[in-house]
Amino acid sequence: MIHRRKGRKLKRTASHKKALLSNLSVALIKSKKIRTTLAKAKELRTYIEPIITKSRKALNSSKPEYGVHLRREVNSFLQDRSAVKMLFEEIALKVKNRNGGYTRVLKMGRRLGDGAELALIELVDYNLEQNPQKTEPAEKEIKGKQKGKTKTETESKNTSSKSTSGKTASKNSKSSTEKSKKTAEEKVTKKTKGRKTKETAE
Repeated sequence: MIHRRKGRKLKRTASHKKALLSNLSVALIKSKKIRTTLAKAKELRTYIEPIITKSRKALNSSKPEYGVHLRREVNSFLQDRSAVKMLFEEIALKVKNRNGGYTRVLKMGRRLGDGAELALIELVDYNLEQNPQKTEPAEKEIKGKQKGKTKTETESKNTSSKSTSGKTASKNSKSSTEKSKKTAEEKVTKKTKGRKTKETAE
C-alpha cells in the first residue's frame, strides 16, 4: 500500500503545477464554472476549497486584522487582486452557511482529440439551473392581476380585429365573385364572336 503520496503530479514540475492550479482557481472564481480534464478538476478541489474556507473565516471573524491576514494569505496563492476581491466580497457571502463542499465535479465524457476524460467543475451555490430564485407571493399576485388585465384587453382587441377582418373578407369575396363573372362573360363573348366571323367567311 502506498503511503504519504497525496495528490497528482499532472506530469508537471512543482512550480508549473502550482501556477496551473492558481490560474484554474482564478478562472473558477471569476466565471463560477469551468471545463477541464477530470484529473485537473479533482486536484483543483483540494486547492480551491481551503481558499474559500479562508474567505468564510474572514467574513465570520470579529477581528478585522485576522481578516486582512487571511486575505493576504489567499493573495499569495492566487496572485490576482480582482479575484481575491470577488472571493471575499461576493462568494464568501454566498457560502457563509455552508460547511465545506463548495464545488461540484461533473463528468462530461471524453475529448475527441486525445480521449482525455473531461469534467465540469462549478461552485455549488451559483448553479442557477438547479436552484432557481424563488419569487415572493406578493409579486406573483401582482403579476397575475396584470396578466388578467392584459388578457381582457387582448381579448377585446381580438374580437374587434375579427369583426373588421370578417367585413374585409366579405368585401373581398364579393369583389372576387364579380370579377369571376365578368371574366366568364368575356370568354363567352369572345367565343361567339369567333363563330360569327367563321360563318360570315363561309
